[in-house]
Amino acid sequence: MDDVRVAVVTGAGSGVGRAIARALLAAGYRVVLAGRRAEKLDETAGRRPGALVVPTDVADEESVAALFDAVRERCGRLDLLVNNAGMSGAPGSVGEVEPADWARVVGVNLTGSFLCAHHAFRMMRDQRPRGGRIINNGSISAHSPRPRSAGYTSTKHAITGLTKSISLDGREHDIACGQIDIGNAATEMTTRMAEGIPQADGTVRAEPTFDVRHVAEAVLYMAGLPLSANVQFLTVTATAMPFIGRG
Repeated sequence: MDDVRVAVVTGAGSGVGRAIARALLAAGYRVVLAGRRAEKLDETAGRRPGALVVPTDVADEESVAALFDAVRERCGRLDLLVNNAGMSGAPGSVGEVEPADWARVVGVNLTGSFLCAHHAFRMMRDQRPRGGRIINNGSISAHSPRPRSAGYTSTKHAITGLTKSISLDGREHDIACGQIDIGNAATEMTTRMAEGIPQADGTVRAEPTFDVRHVAEAVLYMAGLPLSANVQFLTVTATAMPFIGRG
């Protein structure tokens, strides 16, 4: 098992996280599946060899610490963290979003990503051979907001700053960090796009999606590079989605 690479994927119980975790397992990684719902993580794992389920609340510092303790004890090292867990929060303008909902979104999307990166960075820095890679899920909203999404958009813009900071801080420790920004991958969360999504001009229009396996393939490419090379930012979207020229 010494030559098997070890990955942690957060939000691995569904959607993009499930697709990424299964692709990594198929590629021969040992994958630690993190998420709040154990039953969903078990569904992702199935009977795939190399899967380790660790229920985790990324917004809780003690829970995240326990996750990485389990990685250290069960796997011995860490080569890849995919910071994927996130939530959108209740829709509303800046004047409508409740502060408690704002705090929940920030707690999962931003603080959760920081906490996981914090522990992963320390493991990668201190292990021998040292180094590893962190891939953050930024989203199209890291570039351009949808209407009534202040919390989600703010956290995703902040993820870009976190990605850059990890990249800079990681140089001396052989830790690479990149960001994947995804637009309209077909998952349970995007089924409503066929029914119509509010646009910046006030209209509601259906939006195209694309197969989530292409996200997993992109992550595999990013993860497969030597630590001397890095994809800093990668954007993958449905070709005809309203992103370029949004608004």
